[in-house]
Amino acid sequence: MIVFEGAAVSVDGPDGARLILAPLTLELSERRIAVIGANGSGKSTLLKLINGLIPPTAGSVLVAGLDTVKAGRAVRQRVGFVFTDPLSQLVMPTGLEDVELSLRARLRNPTERRTAALAVLERFGLGPLAEQSIYDLSGGERQLMALATVLAVDPAILVADEPTTLLDLRNERRVRSVFRRLDQQVVFTTHDLDFARDSDRVLVIDAGQLVFDGDPGAAIDHYRRMHLEADPLPEHHP
Repeated sequence: MIVFEGAAVSVDGPDGARLILAPLTLELSERRIAVIGANGSGKSTLLKLINGLIPPTAGSVLVAGLDTVKAGRAVRQRVGFVFTDPLSQLVMPTGLEDVELSLRARLRNPTERRTAALAVLERFGLGPLAEQSIYDLSGGERQLMALATVLAVDPAILVADEPTTLLDLRNERRVRSVFRRLDQQVVFTTHDLDFARDSDRVLVIDAGQLVFDGDPGAAIDHYRRMHLEADPLPEHHP
């Protein structure tokens, strides 16, 4: 269970504090939750609150009853975070070494660690790419590698910031298929409204405000109406 208790984020600027995310009070318990909104709306900030990458400047965020500020390390052991660009997450020369790095604290024995890492990669269909340079992988393969490194330690919650944005259609479908099969609770941001429909609940963020929270179909319809009203198509005169 993820609980926001008046959680807000603001930053100091030359003209005083600027609100990035207005106070949120809500519980996130559904298995799949999508967050949609325009660029700069506060979606990524909301995600980063969940695993303590950003602390709230007001209120609090609790994950399984743990405060993300007071118990940040314990929260991050429960919440895995996948970034938009997998190259910002893959730090070792090969995917195998990245997964081994994730498992280092859990498995001290190098042989056991390598065996476990290979098993993780096989689970995601990445076994044949285990020792290939991450720079020789396609965008989809890199994103799956990044997912594997995060999921290797079995977090209870997976948070993903626009995980399909940089992918072509084939690899986008691969990543979406993996997400559907995961046992973890998943919270993700996306601009892909079809991907958002894969969820059980959708949050719509606009200018730092939660403006809709509900069923995917209703939320997406609300989001479309917002943007059609804000940016109407010009009339065409033959």
